[in-house]
Amino acid sequence: MRRHSAILSFLLLLLSSLPVAALDKGAVEARFQTWLQQELWPLAEKSGVSRNAFERATAGLHLNWDLPDLVPPGSKPPKERKQSQAEFSSPGSYFSENRLQGLAAAGRGLATRHARTLQKIEKTYGVPGSVVLAIWGRETGFGQAKLPYPAVEVLATKAFMSTRKDLFLRELIAALHMIDGGDISAGRMMGSWAGALGQPQFMPTSYLEHAVDFDRDGVRDIWSSVPDSLASIANYLVHKGWQRGRSWGYEVVIPEAVSCAQEGPDRAQPLSAWVATGIRRISGKPFPDREAAASTMMLVPAGTHGPEFLVTPNFYVLKEYNNSDLYALFIGNLADRIAYGSGPFVGKWGDVGKMLRSDVLAMQETLVAKDYDVGKVDGLPGYKTRRSLGEWQAKSGFSPTCFPDESLKAKLR
Repeated sequence: MRRHSAILSFLLLLLSSLPVAALDKGAVEARFQTWLQQELWPLAEKSGVSRNAFERATAGLHLNWDLPDLVPPGSKPPKERKQSQAEFSSPGSYFSENRLQGLAAAGRGLATRHARTLQKIEKTYGVPGSVVLAIWGRETGFGQAKLPYPAVEVLATKAFMSTRKDLFLRELIAALHMIDGGDISAGRMMGSWAGALGQPQFMPTSYLEHAVDFDRDGVRDIWSSVPDSLASIANYLVHKGWQRGRSWGYEVVIPEAVSCAQEGPDRAQPLSAWVATGIRRISGKPFPDREAAASTMMLVPAGTHGPEFLVTPNFYVLKEYNNSDLYALFIGNLADRIAYGSGPFVGKWGDVGKMLRSDVLAMQETLVAKDYDVGKVDGLPGYKTRRSLGEWQAKSGFSPTCFPDESLKAKLR
């Protein structure tokens, strides 16, 4: 038996060194089964997972070859392709008016249907019901989206062979703890192709830390319980720093004399200081008096090519749910539509051309060479990249726009 085991181990090692074209799925599947027992189980056991729960979760488990971003043993990760995404091509495409109107209409109906639950959630956590509803609607269409993937299968496949194995290994072990703790069975743990679970789309680590049993039936059920799902979203936001009694932010008009290169949470000022520069709400309404001394930040997600905002720390809490300015703005706008019947942002999203991620990356590298802080050099125009670009434009005699566009590709060298 030992000889056979040694031979099998040698063959698996040999197979792992072959190019992916020489590997068949059966060989990879065999290696996966060995990985489950020889690598995953020791890690799970060390973290406190029982053998019984492990066997229940992995019985009959196989790889899912239809998932994206897989890197089978012996193959190389795919080369990064040029990308053109909403954050750096046309931000306005992220805000489908038809979709927002549909979600807002459904959200207002659900606000009435679940009024008592939402009032209790707001009293308990301080998060407005409209914000919770907006996230629920954006993530799973108010719980109507299908979750077709067995989460353990997804997480195990990606922990074994994906571009982010460490992340998915951590989430897989968290899922095993959920099963071991009696939160849910492996068969009922359904999620997305990325392993996000239930109506709030929590990863398993988020479930363990933030999910709550709000209907008090003894189970933290984010798959079929609306109270548990909504309260878990609110609890997540509170744990990430949600400030009770504050909005997410306001659409504003920034005078031409005020530089757009002042955004970011590290350049916060009291709201009164921004107002003193001439910034005003685009609606014409005054800012709430209670906000005058409160910390507030400029946000120009498309520079001068789009709507402009003053946001509160709660905006950055929304980004904890999905680290994207546009996502947080989508949630904020949808929440306002549900709560107040408001409409789209007044400012128009301009056309900045079809900027590729590689184009933005080249601009970032040039700015860094000129001693500007762009944050992470990754081809994504975050607030540090936007404001550094605006600072360079002003220093170079150009009118600051604070956003990469095609006209700047030849100028910034």
